[in-house]
Amino acid sequence: MVMDMEAGFQPPPPNQKPLARLNTFVANSRLGKRFKLAERNSTFTTELRAGTATFLTMAYILAVNASILTDSGGTCSVSDCVPLCSDPTIRVSNCTGSSLRVIQPDDSCKFDPVNPGYASCLEKIRKDLIVATIASSLIGCVIMGAFANLPLGLAPGMGANAYFAYTVVGFHGSGNVSYGSALAAVFMEGLIFLAISAIGLRAQLAKLIPKPVRISSSAGIGLFLAFIGLQNNQGLGLVGYSPSTLVTLGGCPRSSRALLAPVTTLANGTIALMQDGTVSGDILCLRDRMESPTLWLGIVGFVIIAYCLVKNIKGAIIYGIVLVTAVSWFRDTRVTAFPNTVAGNSAHEYFKKVVDVHVIKSTAGALSFKSMGKGYFWEALVTFLYVDILDTTGTLYSMAKFAGFLDQNGHFEGQYFAFMSDATSIIVGSLLGTSPVTAYIESSTGIREGGRTGLTALTVAGYFFLAFFFTPLLASIPAWAIGPPLILVGVLMMRAVVDIEWNDMRQAIPAFVTLILMPLTYSIAYGLIGGIGTYIVLNLGDWGEELLVKVGVIKRRGGGVGDNSGDKGKISGRGSFNGTNELGIRQNESVKAAEIQV
Repeated sequence: MVMDMEAGFQPPPPNQKPLARLNTFVANSRLGKRFKLAERNSTFTTELRAGTATFLTMAYILAVNASILTDSGGTCSVSDCVPLCSDPTIRVSNCTGSSLRVIQPDDSCKFDPVNPGYASCLEKIRKDLIVATIASSLIGCVIMGAFANLPLGLAPGMGANAYFAYTVVGFHGSGNVSYGSALAAVFMEGLIFLAISAIGLRAQLAKLIPKPVRISSSAGIGLFLAFIGLQNNQGLGLVGYSPSTLVTLGGCPRSSRALLAPVTTLANGTIALMQDGTVSGDILCLRDRMESPTLWLGIVGFVIIAYCLVKNIKGAIIYGIVLVTAVSWFRDTRVTAFPNTVAGNSAHEYFKKVVDVHVIKSTAGALSFKSMGKGYFWEALVTFLYVDILDTTGTLYSMAKFAGFLDQNGHFEGQYFAFMSDATSIIVGSLLGTSPVTAYIESSTGIREGGRTGLTALTVAGYFFLAFFFTPLLASIPAWAIGPPLILVGVLMMRAVVDIEWNDMRQAIPAFVTLILMPLTYSIAYGLIGGIGTYIVLNLGDWGEELLVKVGVIKRRGGGVGDNSGDKGKISGRGSFNGTNELGIRQNESVKAAEIQV
């Protein structure tokens, strides 16, 4: 009987007979029938193992997402900054004398050197965001498991969180949209998402995006994340600023870095910070390149994660983060995450609690609709919507195909509730203070372990629930432990480039523009705009010609638009480069007028 229930699986060894009996019992119970364990050729213990594997491969998001979103500044503002004495070694209460003065905080207090009051606020925001990430992930996984009955984990998406923090809100609030307004954009995007998912338009909307842009956007986001992981604020610090080449090799210790600021010379000859200028720290190395201890510790973590990925070891990213973080938790070392400063001492005191249930105080319900009249708000909303449509739709269908759920028509059981659960999770996440939630490609590890039902997703939710109690540990993960997984997640996302038709210049050029603009403009939105714009420009002539043919203004040429008969468009020489028409469009094929083909 056990063999029948576990058809397709290896029979359990004699010492595992109790587990085999447990699997049989659960499969025949109401729970097993509800989740279709026997029907999907799975077992209870297989689902638990698959859920564990999925959680291990996506748990890095708990620390990474909170760190990235904290860079936006959250709800912190200039009002959180505190007055300082012109001599930073002297307390404000003792700041008296002709040579001393009290400096009142202004907008520059949010940037390096960060005001102690603002830094304290950021630490509170990070704790809030860790809990928000846990809660939104937990809710998403529960909905996916209970209603869609699919083995998929959900959490705030990589890429969307970087766009939220660095493009929409900007580093420490230096962008065009406030943190509260950005959450409102995510909330409204979630509502729109829910509506189009409910009426079944989600997949159709994804197809409106040109194919090369749609394919390359995933790889472009991967490059963007890798670029973030190479910098100081949220990564290894391997890449630094160069006044002549913009970027160069960095990796110097903090004591060898200099602050940068746009300044101007006033009429009286004094130097002052330019209006609306900000001070940037930790980006210019004066000396000691590649001598930062934390850089080399992060590189060790990178090598460990990379080796585990090569060997296909489950939980590869977690192992690297844990090792680097554990070494960084020792005080009085050159790589400590708790330096002997006021902020370091405060962080260490919180870390020593180990177990603590943190209650969200600032980020929950922080939505603000005051910026709805601004173009930046709607640009952010549309970009969030586009990224979510592509990301989640692509992930769901690829995971369904991997699990063997797709039918001949490209549909799979539970797809309606899968889309609905994702949209609902986005709304819940925005109310808690985090960027859009999406299905994770790391779910493939659980599917590879045999996960086929919603019990896998519910197991992941159970692990997220346990994470609620260990906020002090999660809040103490340093940036150089987060940089390596960001870089390697970028590696995993680059696999999409193999689907780009590089021999067709109509496809290759828009794809490359999308790919390269995302990291180099530090914006996902600009990459998408550049790619779509390039695609339209390259195809506009053919669309116009086809339109004129249809209305009878002109006659169709030869074999039609894109006819490549003869040697037109060729550079002489066998095997040499051919024109776009010969590479991209076969004879007698035409491009429909005023319609983007995907």
